[in-house]
Amino acid sequence: MSNISANDLKTKGIAAIEAALGDSPEAIVSVRGKDRFVIMDIAHYHYLRECELDAAIAQTKADLAAGRFTAETAEEHAVWLDKACSS
Repeated sequence: MSNISANDLKTKGIAAIEAALGDSPEAIVSVRGKDRFVIMDIAHYHYLRECELDAAIAQTKADLAAGRFTAETAEEHAVWLDKACSS
């Protein structure tokens, strides 16, 4: 993973980002010597979001298979929410 200093961003702008992303899908931006931000190509960002969604679907399927769910009507759920929020 490449590193970019905040000063490089100030002086070189987008060229610094493009250079850092030339050999890595992500780059870390450091401010005053401390890592603060991550910059990535939008295609890589979309890929990571898709991975998050796939993981959420897998977790939901595992919860269903293990019986970790509650079956109730909307009205029953509203009553439960009212009780949970008033506690």
